[in-house]
Amino acid sequence: MDGRGPPADRSPEALLDFGVINLDKPPGPSAHQVAAWVRDMCDVGRAAHAGTLDPKVTGCLPVLTGTATRLAQVFDDSRKGYVSVLELHAPAPTDLESTLEEFEGPLYQKPPRKSAVARRLRVRTIHRLRALECDQRRVLLDVECESGTYVRKLCHDLGLALGTGAHMGDLRRTKTGRFDDSTLSTMEDLADGLAFWRDNDDPELLESVVSPAERALEGLPSLTVAPSAAAEIANGAPVYAPGVIDAALRDAEPGSLLACYTPDGAAVSLGRLAGDPEADGGLVADPERVLV
Repeated sequence: MDGRGPPADRSPEALLDFGVINLDKPPGPSAHQVAAWVRDMCDVGRAAHAGTLDPKVTGCLPVLTGTATRLAQVFDDSRKGYVSVLELHAPAPTDLESTLEEFEGPLYQKPPRKSAVARRLRVRTIHRLRALECDQRRVLLDVECESGTYVRKLCHDLGLALGTGAHMGDLRRTKTGRFDDSTLSTMEDLADGLAFWRDNDDPELLESVVSPAERALEGLPSLTVAPSAAAEIANGAPVYAPGVIDAALRDAEPGSLLACYTPDGAAVSLGRLAGDPEADGGLVADPERVLV
């Protein structure tokens, strides 16, 4: 084990080496550029963002620092939330609300020409689509959708369905999984926290910006394992029932992603549920990614 210790008791160096920042991405740079800036500012070897945002788009961009980049996969299937301006090419028709409702649920999308993925038809789910405000040709939309949904394409298709034509105006992400815009920090907040810690040996401001990376695992099924088992798991061993102290699996099915913790709350690994933790000596989880 690497001696990282309980999340609440970590040194600033340990926090930065296994941290997550709920960043308010500014307009201009790409998400990759923002992650690179965070990496250099925090003086860590790696940093990774949780979900690409185009340069002009702002809002919720969780950034993982140091060894926390190993758990980036937990964001792969996370729901996203957005507020977007739908720019109609004619005044909004009276059937706006009913048309928006028709777009809730699974829908086919082909990524736009300027995208980082192959332009194949695929299905994405719109969990919520509401008009917050409407002013003639501009509609403020509230969108909650499956990861990988193109809001720009959604706006275009809405325009076709409404018969007015439309394109996407401003776009801001309000939610990525369990991270939302109620706890965002700016790049300036991060710079101030780092400077105050380095100049005054006081990490309080930094700790208000950078959270232990375990925050990104909240909501996952979990296993608490004995320290002796954690040492084996840290070397890539599977999780067996004798090493499990507690399990919070909810309705997890075999193959579900889960997190393993030591009794003091430190994350050890990600794994896949393989069996019943109450079975004598049986396999409980296959290793997926060691985090220490």
